[in-house]
Amino acid sequence: MNYEDYKAQRDELMAQAKAALDAGKVDEAKKARASIEELDTAYEAAQAEAANLAALETGVAKPAAPVAPQAIKAAVAGPVVAVAPAVDEGKAREEMYRTAFAKTLMKRTLTADESDIFAQVNHGAFATVANKASGNQVVIPTTMKQEIWQEMAELHPIIGEVDFTDVPGNLEIPKETGNSGDAAWVDEDTAATSGTLSLSNITLAGHELVKAITVSWKLKTMSIDAFLTYITTKIAERMGAAIANAIVSGKGIPGVGDTFKAQPYGIITRLKGETNTPQVVTYTHGGSVAYANITAALGKIKSGYMDGVKIYAKNSDIWNQLANITTTQKQPIFIPDPTGQTIGRLFGREVVEEDAIPTGSFLIGNVRRAYVMNRNQDVSIYTEEHTLARSTDYMGYAILDGDLLTTKAFVLIKEAAS
Repeated sequence: MNYEDYKAQRDELMAQAKAALDAGKVDEAKKARASIEELDTAYEAAQAEAANLAALETGVAKPAAPVAPQAIKAAVAGPVVAVAPAVDEGKAREEMYRTAFAKTLMKRTLTADESDIFAQVNHGAFATVANKASGNQVVIPTTMKQEIWQEMAELHPIIGEVDFTDVPGNLEIPKETGNSGDAAWVDEDTAATSGTLSLSNITLAGHELVKAITVSWKLKTMSIDAFLTYITTKIAERMGAAIANAIVSGKGIPGVGDTFKAQPYGIITRLKGETNTPQVVTYTHGGSVAYANITAALGKIKSGYMDGVKIYAKNSDIWNQLANITTTQKQPIFIPDPTGQTIGRLFGREVVEEDAIPTGSFLIGNVRRAYVMNRNQDVSIYTEEHTLARSTDYMGYAILDGDLLTTKAFVLIKEAAS
């Protein structure tokens, strides 16, 4: 294998890995990464052998260690010198902290280096948290945070569509609330007319989201990798459900007499809260959504947002209602995806299974363009030991807020009230 072949194969595998990661397909990304590592090992072995043969031809002793790819040309041209592969310090640091993090949560002894890096990463990280004095806060490794959010997006695709920001403190985002119309064609004798552009701000503050996971001491005897996978999955499952529900139906800021806690505003909450609910379409109570309901809903979305519009519904509603919609000629309009990459399409729009959507309702819209969410503080973990019960509580904690930029990018189809 020459360098050009090796480089081409490696670039292709890297592209596959990045594409899988962007799509939230963690298992496929891991397989691609493993293939890259195998390719690197095979190439280095082949090039080291080539260098050894070249050394024999020139009468130079073979190197004591495999020659790294970047030193091959020099090795063939002259005396062979063993070159140690470059160390990715950032990656090595992240891996060491990942191990230190796991050992800390599992109450295992850390090495001196692991203790140092754990103290460096966690020192001052929670200075703004009210219970900092408890000393039980732990920063989640960057790679683990990525895995948590990827798994959340796999469980709840609507999370994967949200364009998150990561700004500590309050974040104000301007949005247009109205204007006086488009520009006009004129001649030199016509004066320009003034217009106004009305803007308002969405203020994203910070609402606390918590979920505790109790793990027995016996369970903590598992391997570090298995333990991290278990914690990642549990946090993704439990916090992911809460975040998805907030994006869809979050109640926002409580008013007088309300008993719920402050939370992000949900898309459906905003649509139902409008005067005369212009972005809501209803179908007959006790019946099923029909062809005309879908076309009426799509017609309510502002044209600029149509590219990227998806249809979200519970799995049961997709197969019991959407998949059975037909034209007046009894032809189905739902097109299943034979590749399995998606569920299918309706009027060219991707149909997405999202369990956070209320039963009997269908949310159509462009989440990526018109819903914003800020991570005031990303997911972290707090721990509390229970000696008598021989268990440990791991509490996932985050500060988030979200809201709509415009309701015109969304429509809700729901069953009419009885």
